[in-house]
Amino acid sequence: MNFTTKIPLSNSNHPIDYHSKIVCLGSCFAANIGHKFSYFKFENTINPFGILFHPPAIEKLISKAVNQDAFSEKDLFFHNEQWHSFDVHSELSQTDKNRFLEQLNHTLAKTQKDFHTATHVFITLGTAWVYRHLERDEIVANCHKIQQKAFQKELLPVEQIRQSLESILSHIRSVNPTVKILFTVSPVRHLKDGFVENQLSKAHLIYALHHTINNAPFSDAVTYFPAYEIVMDELRDYRFYSEDMIHPNQTAIDYIWKRFRETQISATAYAVMNEVDSIQKALAHKPFDTNSVKYKQFLFDLNQQILSLKKRFPKMKC
Repeated sequence: MNFTTKIPLSNSNHPIDYHSKIVCLGSCFAANIGHKFSYFKFENTINPFGILFHPPAIEKLISKAVNQDAFSEKDLFFHNEQWHSFDVHSELSQTDKNRFLEQLNHTLAKTQKDFHTATHVFITLGTAWVYRHLERDEIVANCHKIQQKAFQKELLPVEQIRQSLESILSHIRSVNPTVKILFTVSPVRHLKDGFVENQLSKAHLIYALHHTINNAPFSDAVTYFPAYEIVMDELRDYRFYSEDMIHPNQTAIDYIWKRFRETQISATAYAVMNEVDSIQKALAHKPFDTNSVKYKQFLFDLNQQILSLKKRFPKMKC
């Protein structure tokens, strides 16, 4: 008797390997998967402008990066002793306006280069609920703890999400027509929006995504990985959520990564991944005696392993 439903997954026609260059964008789940790539030492960029929860926020920053539409002082505002931009996450905010502006535009230039050279772009959509700043009449990526009365909450219509997704694809492929783009919907539960409202939001995202992917003229280059569905239908148990009952816990993230690895990463990379994993665990080892001959030999052998990896994969950051 089966007590779970396993979602059938197809192997990618364009699997990731150690020659791939990956860009991860979107919600905190994109960061979860991005950190897995980083742990296994794939060439990887994670959310250069911080976590972005909804399609228009992702679209706007991709457009700015691709077109090198630089940030200017009009894009900044001062609040709670820091300079912020409504287009980026608060983790980028700074106390020095000039330094903040310089950093934003430096990141913008680097992101454009990343899009030019990426083999795979991984985008996770978190929610279809957005906040519109009333004074600017603009949908924002982050409210930066400004009073709620300054915003109007809106649910993006499916058609608007679809247009945003098509714009994302068009902008990325305008600078890199061979890139492979993989979408997911985040399994994070946005319960502050409400239980019914969260499901409505996910439904809007899923419908718009599948419509966009199924109608893309380059459909082989655009795919969907069912991370949300894996949590809902394979795991389907609150024990796979953290204590806040909102975010998938590490067990769930590890399970989704396992399913991702099975279908999206080339089997030719597995041996290297195992080698990297062994080195990572060795680096985390805490010795009883750092001055012992045995430990010094351990460090020497470990360094030789790392040098061997670097020789085979010069771009690998060890």
